[in-house]
Amino acid sequence: MPLASLTFVRELVALDIPATNHLVDIINSIWEDGDAFFPIDQRLPAKVKKALIDLLKPSRLIDSTGGTTKLDGAVPIEADQRLAMATSGTTGSPKIVMYTMDQLVASADATAARIGVMASDKWLCCLPIAHIGGLSVIIRSVLLGNPVEVQNGFDARDVDEAARLGATLTSLVPAALTLIDPKIFRKIVLGGSKPPRQLPTNTMVTYGLTETGSGVVYDSVPLPGLEIMISSQSEILLKGPMIATSYRDGSAIQDDLGWLHTRDSGSFTSNKLEVFGRVDEIINSGGEKVFPGIIESLLESHPKVHQIAVIALSDSRWGEAVTAVVVPSPEFDPPTLAELREFVKSELPPYCAPTRLEIVNDMPMTNLGKIQKNILKKMLS
Repeated sequence: MPLASLTFVRELVALDIPATNHLVDIINSIWEDGDAFFPIDQRLPAKVKKALIDLLKPSRLIDSTGGTTKLDGAVPIEADQRLAMATSGTTGSPKIVMYTMDQLVASADATAARIGVMASDKWLCCLPIAHIGGLSVIIRSVLLGNPVEVQNGFDARDVDEAARLGATLTSLVPAALTLIDPKIFRKIVLGGSKPPRQLPTNTMVTYGLTETGSGVVYDSVPLPGLEIMISSQSEILLKGPMIATSYRDGSAIQDDLGWLHTRDSGSFTSNKLEVFGRVDEIINSGGEKVFPGIIESLLESHPKVHQIAVIALSDSRWGEAVTAVVVPSPEFDPPTLAELREFVKSELPPYCAPTRLEIVNDMPMTNLGKIQKNILKKMLS
Protein backbone atom coordinates (compact mmCIF):
# COMPACT_ATOMS: atom_id res chain seq x y z
CA MET A 1 0.00 0.00 0.00
CA PRO A 2 1.45 3.43 -0.92
CA LEU A 3 2.40 5.57 2.07
CA ALA A 4 0.21 8.39 0.74
CA SER A 5 -2.90 6.26 1.24
CA LEU A 6 -2.17 5.42 4.89
CA THR A 7 -4.27 7.17 7.55
CA PHE A 8 -2.64 7.64 10.94
CA VAL A 9 -5.07 7.76 13.83
CA ARG A 10 -3.86 10.15 16.52
CA GLU A 11 -4.71 9.04 20.05
CA LEU A 12 -5.53 10.82 23.27
CA VAL A 13 -3.77 9.22 26.24
CA ALA A 14 -5.08 9.75 29.78
CA LEU A 15 -2.38 9.92 32.46
CA ASP A 16 -3.64 8.80 35.87
CA ILE A 17 -0.22 9.18 37.47
CA PRO A 18 1.44 11.35 40.13
CA ALA A 19 3.77 14.15 39.14
CA THR A 20 7.39 12.98 39.03
CA ASN A 21 10.44 13.61 36.87
CA HIS A 22 9.44 10.48 34.90
CA LEU A 23 6.45 12.42 33.58
CA VAL A 24 8.79 14.34 31.27
CA ASP A 25 9.85 11.08 29.60
CA ILE A 26 6.23 9.98 29.22
CA ILE A 27 5.26 13.29 27.58
CA ASN A 28 8.19 13.07 25.16
CA SER A 29 7.24 9.50 24.24
CA ILE A 30 3.59 10.39 23.59
CA TRP A 31 4.54 13.39 21.48
CA GLU A 32 7.09 11.39 19.50
CA ASP A 33 4.18 9.11 18.48
CA GLY A 34 2.18 12.15 17.35
CA ASP A 35 -0.41 11.65 20.11
CA ALA A 36 -1.89 13.91 22.79
CA PHE A 37 -2.19 13.46 26.55
CA PHE A 38 -4.49 14.47 29.37
CA PRO A 39 -3.33 14.62 33.03
CA ILE A 40 -5.94 13.43 35.55
CA ASP A 41 -6.06 15.17 38.91
CA GLN A 42 -4.79 12.63 41.46
CA ARG A 43 -6.90 14.19 44.21
CA LEU A 44 -10.18 13.23 42.54
CA PRO A 45 -12.16 10.26 43.90
CA ALA A 46 -12.47 7.21 41.64
CA LYS A 47 -16.08 8.00 40.71
CA VAL A 48 -15.18 11.49 39.51
CA LYS A 49 -12.16 10.17 37.59
CA LYS A 50 -14.41 7.72 35.77
CA ALA A 51 -16.86 10.49 34.83
CA LEU A 52 -13.97 12.57 33.52
CA ILE A 53 -12.65 9.67 31.42
CA ASP A 54 -16.16 9.11 30.01
CA LEU A 55 -16.21 12.78 29.01
CA LEU A 56 -12.68 12.63 27.59
CA LYS A 57 -13.04 9.42 25.54
CA PRO A 58 -9.29 8.61 25.41
CA SER A 59 -7.80 5.63 23.60
CA ARG A 60 -5.78 4.37 26.53
CA LEU A 61 -4.92 5.09 30.14
CA ILE A 62 -1.54 4.95 31.86
CA ASP A 63 -1.84 4.38 35.61
CA SER A 64 0.53 4.88 38.54
CA THR A 65 2.00 1.39 38.11
CA GLY A 66 3.11 2.26 34.59
CA GLY A 67 0.57 -0.12 33.10
CA THR A 68 -1.43 0.81 30.01
CA THR A 69 -5.12 -0.03 29.54
CA LYS A 70 -6.87 0.25 26.19
CA LEU A 71 -10.30 1.86 26.52
CA ASP A 72 -13.53 1.33 24.61
CA GLY A 73 -15.41 4.15 22.89
CA ALA A 74 -12.28 6.13 22.09
CA VAL A 75 -12.56 9.24 19.90
CA PRO A 76 -9.42 10.16 17.90
CA ILE A 77 -7.89 13.62 18.12
CA GLU A 78 -7.34 16.03 15.27
CA ALA A 79 -3.94 15.64 13.63
CA ASP A 80 -2.34 18.74 15.16
CA GLN A 81 -3.67 18.39 18.73
CA ARG A 82 -1.13 17.45 21.40
CA LEU A 83 -2.63 18.30 24.81
CA ALA A 84 -6.00 18.21 26.56
CA MET A 85 -6.71 20.03 29.82
CA ALA A 86 -9.81 20.32 31.97
CA THR A 87 -10.97 23.82 32.84
CA SER A 88 -11.18 24.68 36.50
CA GLY A 89 -12.58 27.58 38.41
CA THR A 90 -15.35 28.74 40.66
CA THR A 91 -18.41 27.56 38.75
CA GLY A 92 -19.76 24.89 36.45
CA SER A 93 -18.65 21.51 35.12
CA PRO A 94 -15.24 21.20 33.47
CA LYS A 95 -14.73 21.51 29.74
CA ILE A 96 -11.82 19.81 27.96
CA VAL A 97 -9.58 22.30 26.15
CA MET A 98 -7.54 20.99 23.21
CA TYR A 99 -4.21 22.57 22.28
CA THR A 100 -2.19 22.23 19.10
CA MET A 101 1.59 22.05 19.12
CA ASP A 102 1.77 25.49 17.45
CA GLN A 103 -0.29 26.98 20.30
CA LEU A 104 1.91 25.35 22.94
CA VAL A 105 5.09 26.58 21.24
CA ALA A 106 3.67 30.10 20.90
CA SER A 107 2.85 30.14 24.62
CA ALA A 108 6.25 28.81 25.65
CA ASP A 109 8.18 31.22 23.41
CA ALA A 110 6.23 34.31 24.47
CA THR A 111 6.40 33.42 28.15
CA ALA A 112 10.14 32.73 28.06
CA ALA A 113 10.73 36.04 26.30
CA ARG A 114 8.74 37.98 28.92
CA ILE A 115 10.33 36.23 31.91
CA GLY A 116 13.80 36.39 30.39
CA VAL A 117 14.52 32.67 30.58
CA MET A 118 18.21 31.85 30.10
CA ALA A 119 19.87 28.62 29.00
CA SER A 120 21.27 28.23 32.51
CA ASP A 121 17.82 28.37 34.16
CA LYS A 122 16.13 25.35 35.69
CA TRP A 123 12.38 25.19 36.36
CA LEU A 124 10.66 23.77 39.41
CA CYS A 125 7.13 22.39 38.92
CA CYS A 126 5.36 22.10 42.29
CA LEU A 127 1.79 23.06 41.34
CA PRO A 128 -0.82 20.44 40.37
CA ILE A 129 -0.19 19.24 36.82
CA ALA A 130 -3.94 18.84 36.26
CA HIS A 131 -4.04 22.66 36.05
CA ILE A 132 -2.46 24.52 33.17
CA GLY A 133 -0.46 26.76 35.51
CA GLY A 134 1.40 23.72 36.82
CA LEU A 135 1.69 21.68 33.64
CA SER A 136 2.84 24.65 31.55
CA VAL A 137 6.08 24.70 33.55
CA ILE A 138 6.84 21.20 32.26
CA ILE A 139 5.66 22.02 28.74
CA ARG A 140 8.03 25.02 28.54
CA SER A 141 10.92 22.86 29.70
CA VAL A 142 10.18 20.11 27.18
CA LEU A 143 9.79 22.54 24.28
CA LEU A 144 12.62 24.96 25.08
CA GLY A 145 15.17 22.57 26.56
CA ASN A 146 15.54 23.90 30.10
CA PRO A 147 15.85 21.24 32.80
CA VAL A 148 12.91 20.83 35.20
CA GLU A 149 12.41 19.34 38.65
CA VAL A 150 8.90 17.90 39.04
CA GLN A 151 7.41 17.55 42.52
CA ASN A 152 4.12 15.91 43.40
CA GLY A 153 2.55 18.94 45.06
CA PHE A 154 3.85 21.84 47.13
CA ASP A 155 5.99 21.24 50.20
CA ALA A 156 8.01 24.20 51.46
CA ARG A 157 10.98 22.04 52.50
CA ASP A 158 11.09 20.26 49.14
CA VAL A 159 10.85 23.58 47.30
CA ASP A 160 13.73 24.98 49.34
CA GLU A 161 15.80 21.88 48.58
CA ALA A 162 15.07 22.13 44.85
CA ALA A 163 16.27 25.73 44.83
CA ARG A 164 19.42 24.73 46.72
CA LEU A 165 20.08 22.10 44.03
CA GLY A 166 19.80 24.56 41.17
CA ALA A 167 16.15 25.45 40.41
CA THR A 168 16.01 29.15 39.50
CA LEU A 169 12.44 29.57 38.20
CA THR A 170 9.09 28.40 39.52
CA SER A 171 5.37 29.02 39.32
CA LEU A 172 3.37 29.42 42.55
CA VAL A 173 -0.01 30.45 43.90
CA PRO A 174 -0.22 33.20 46.56
CA ALA A 175 -0.82 30.78 49.46
CA ALA A 176 2.42 28.92 48.62
CA LEU A 177 4.41 32.14 48.21
CA THR A 178 3.85 33.00 51.86
CA LEU A 179 5.47 29.73 52.99
CA ILE A 180 8.90 30.19 51.34
CA ASP A 181 11.68 32.73 51.13
CA PRO A 182 11.12 34.15 47.62
CA LYS A 183 14.78 35.12 47.28
CA ILE A 184 15.78 31.48 46.73
CA PHE A 185 14.55 31.83 43.11
CA ARG A 186 15.66 34.16 40.34
CA LYS A 187 12.09 34.60 39.11
CA ILE A 188 8.68 33.50 40.43
CA VAL A 189 5.54 33.40 38.28
CA LEU A 190 2.48 33.99 40.46
CA GLY A 191 -1.07 33.13 39.40
CA GLY A 192 -4.17 31.15 40.28
CA SER A 193 -5.79 33.67 42.61
CA LYS A 194 -5.54 37.26 43.76
CA PRO A 195 -1.93 38.25 44.63
CA PRO A 196 -0.90 39.85 47.93
CA ARG A 197 -0.64 43.62 48.06
CA GLN A 198 3.10 43.47 48.79
CA LEU A 199 5.05 41.46 46.23
CA PRO A 200 8.70 40.35 46.21
CA THR A 201 10.69 42.17 43.52
CA ASN A 202 11.44 38.90 41.69
CA THR A 203 7.76 37.91 41.41
CA MET A 204 5.64 38.45 38.29
CA VAL A 205 1.84 38.33 38.54
CA THR A 206 0.03 36.62 35.66
CA TYR A 207 -3.48 36.60 34.28
CA GLY A 208 -4.77 33.82 32.05
CA LEU A 209 -7.30 31.04 31.61
CA THR A 210 -7.06 27.36 30.79
CA GLU A 211 -8.02 28.34 27.24
CA THR A 212 -5.02 30.68 26.97
CA GLY A 213 -2.47 27.94 27.67
CA SER A 214 -1.20 29.55 30.91
CA GLY A 215 -0.72 33.22 31.78
CA VAL A 216 -0.85 35.67 28.89
CA VAL A 217 -0.63 38.94 30.82
CA TYR A 218 2.40 39.55 33.06
CA ASP A 219 2.33 42.41 35.56
CA SER A 220 -0.67 43.82 33.64
CA VAL A 221 1.20 43.84 30.28
CA PRO A 222 0.18 41.39 27.51
CA LEU A 223 2.67 38.88 26.16
CA PRO A 224 4.16 39.50 22.69
CA GLY A 225 1.56 38.62 20.05
CA LEU A 226 -1.45 38.93 22.37
CA GLU A 227 -4.20 41.41 21.54
CA ILE A 228 -6.69 42.71 24.11
CA MET A 229 -10.04 44.37 23.54
CA ILE A 230 -12.71 45.47 26.03
CA SER A 231 -16.31 45.00 24.87
CA SER A 232 -19.15 47.45 25.39
CA GLN A 233 -20.17 45.27 28.36
CA SER A 234 -16.68 45.65 29.94
CA GLU A 235 -15.75 42.05 29.04
CA ILE A 236 -12.08 41.24 28.35
CA LEU A 237 -11.53 39.73 24.88
CA LEU A 238 -8.22 38.11 23.93
CA LYS A 239 -6.66 37.11 20.61
CA GLY A 240 -3.30 35.50 19.95
CA PRO A 241 -1.41 32.47 18.60
CA MET A 242 -1.26 30.77 22.01
CA ILE A 243 -5.03 30.67 22.57
CA ALA A 244 -6.75 27.32 22.01
CA THR A 245 -9.38 27.10 19.29
CA SER A 246 -11.63 24.20 20.31
CA TYR A 247 -12.89 21.99 23.10
CA ARG A 248 -12.84 18.19 23.03
CA ASP A 249 -16.47 18.08 21.88
CA GLY A 250 -15.55 20.19 18.84
CA SER A 251 -17.21 23.40 20.01
CA ALA A 252 -15.32 26.61 19.28
CA ILE A 253 -13.39 28.56 21.89
CA GLN A 254 -12.89 31.65 19.73
CA ASP A 255 -15.57 33.66 17.95
CA ASP A 256 -15.68 34.13 14.16
CA LEU A 257 -13.08 36.91 14.39
CA GLY A 258 -10.69 34.91 16.55
CA TRP A 259 -11.50 36.49 19.92
CA LEU A 260 -11.72 34.55 23.17
CA HIS A 261 -14.53 35.90 25.35
CA THR A 262 -13.06 35.50 28.82
CA ARG A 263 -16.22 36.30 30.83
CA ASP A 264 -13.95 38.51 32.95
CA SER A 265 -14.58 42.25 33.23
CA GLY A 266 -11.82 44.82 33.14
CA SER A 267 -10.22 47.85 31.50
CA PHE A 268 -7.26 48.15 29.13
CA THR A 269 -5.47 51.48 28.81
CA SER A 270 -1.86 52.42 27.99
CA ASN A 271 -1.13 48.72 27.31
CA LYS A 272 -2.09 47.84 30.93
CA LEU A 273 -4.87 45.40 31.79
CA GLU A 274 -6.88 45.73 34.99
CA VAL A 275 -9.14 42.79 35.83
CA PHE A 276 -12.26 43.55 37.86
CA GLY A 277 -13.70 40.03 38.18
CA ARG A 278 -16.17 37.75 36.44
CA VAL A 279 -18.80 39.37 34.25
CA ASP A 280 -21.49 37.29 35.93
CA GLU A 281 -20.33 38.65 39.30
CA ILE A 282 -21.10 42.27 38.40
CA ILE A 283 -23.68 43.57 40.86
CA ASN A 284 -26.62 45.68 39.68
CA SER A 285 -27.58 47.65 42.76
CA GLY A 286 -30.15 50.43 42.50
CA GLY A 287 -29.42 50.83 38.79
CA GLU A 288 -25.65 51.12 39.31
CA LYS A 289 -23.11 48.62 37.95
CA VAL A 290 -20.76 47.56 40.75
CA PHE A 291 -17.53 45.63 40.12
CA PRO A 292 -16.76 43.39 43.14
CA GLY A 293 -13.04 43.10 42.41
CA ILE A 294 -12.43 46.82 42.92
CA ILE A 295 -14.17 46.75 46.32
CA GLU A 296 -12.33 43.58 47.35
CA SER A 297 -8.95 45.10 46.49
CA LEU A 298 -9.73 48.05 48.73
CA LEU A 299 -11.20 46.11 51.66
CA GLU A 300 -8.25 43.71 51.69
CA SER A 301 -6.24 46.57 53.19
CA HIS A 302 -8.66 47.06 56.09
CA PRO A 303 -6.89 45.93 59.29
CA LYS A 304 -9.94 44.00 60.53
CA VAL A 305 -10.30 42.00 57.29
CA HIS A 306 -8.36 38.76 56.81
CA GLN A 307 -10.28 37.56 53.72
CA ILE A 308 -12.98 39.28 51.69
CA ALA A 309 -15.43 38.34 48.98
CA VAL A 310 -18.01 40.74 47.59
CA ILE A 311 -21.11 39.09 46.14
CA ALA A 312 -24.65 39.97 45.08
CA LEU A 313 -27.55 38.81 47.23
CA SER A 314 -31.19 39.46 46.41
CA ASP A 315 -32.58 42.62 47.97
CA SER A 316 -36.14 43.97 47.83
CA ARG A 317 -34.99 47.59 47.82
CA TRP A 318 -31.86 47.58 45.66
CA GLY A 319 -32.51 44.53 43.48
CA GLU A 320 -29.09 43.18 44.44
CA ALA A 321 -27.33 44.01 47.69
CA VAL A 322 -23.58 44.65 47.64
CA THR A 323 -22.64 42.04 50.23
CA ALA A 324 -19.26 41.88 51.96
CA VAL A 325 -18.42 38.37 53.15
CA VAL A 326 -15.55 38.67 55.62
CA VAL A 327 -13.23 36.33 57.46
CA PRO A 328 -12.12 38.67 60.28
CA SER A 329 -8.50 39.30 61.17
CA PRO A 330 -7.69 37.35 64.35
CA GLU A 331 -5.94 40.39 65.86
CA PHE A 332 -9.13 42.49 66.01
CA ASP A 333 -12.82 42.31 66.71
CA PRO A 334 -14.89 41.66 63.55
CA PRO A 335 -15.56 44.80 61.49
CA THR A 336 -19.00 46.38 61.49
CA LEU A 337 -20.96 47.21 58.36
CA ALA A 338 -20.67 50.92 59.18
CA GLU A 339 -16.87 50.66 59.37
CA LEU A 340 -16.61 48.93 56.01
CA ARG A 341 -19.02 51.35 54.35
CA GLU A 342 -17.03 54.38 55.49
CA PHE A 343 -13.78 52.72 54.42
CA VAL A 344 -15.11 52.07 50.91
CA LYS A 345 -16.73 55.51 50.55
CA SER A 346 -13.41 57.15 51.36
CA GLU A 347 -12.08 56.02 47.95
CA LEU A 348 -15.02 54.81 45.84
CA PRO A 349 -18.49 56.12 44.93
CA PRO A 350 -21.10 55.64 47.68
CA TYR A 351 -23.00 52.99 45.69
CA CYS A 352 -19.92 50.72 45.96
CA ALA A 353 -20.18 50.62 49.74
CA PRO A 354 -21.61 47.29 50.97
CA THR A 355 -25.18 47.33 52.25
CA ARG A 356 -24.89 43.91 53.87
CA LEU A 357 -22.15 42.21 55.89
CA GLU A 358 -21.72 38.49 56.52
CA ILE A 359 -19.03 37.23 58.93
CA VAL A 360 -17.77 33.69 58.24
CA ASN A 361 -15.05 31.51 59.74
CA ASP A 362 -13.58 30.47 56.38
CA MET A 363 -14.15 30.67 52.64
CA PRO A 364 -14.90 27.79 50.26
CA MET A 365 -11.84 27.58 48.01
CA THR A 366 -10.71 25.86 44.82
CA ASN A 367 -7.49 23.83 44.76
CA LEU A 368 -5.62 26.90 43.47
CA GLY A 369 -6.89 29.22 46.16
CA LYS A 370 -9.80 30.97 44.42
CA ILE A 371 -12.85 31.77 46.52
CA GLN A 372 -15.88 29.83 45.26
CA LYS A 373 -18.41 32.61 45.18
CA ASN A 374 -21.17 30.40 43.79
CA ILE A 375 -20.98 28.31 46.96
CA LEU A 376 -20.96 31.44 49.12
CA LYS A 377 -24.13 32.67 47.43
CA LYS A 378 -25.87 29.35 48.02
CA MET A 379 -24.79 29.38 51.66
CA LEU A 380 -26.02 32.91 52.29
CA SER A 381 -29.10 33.19 50.08
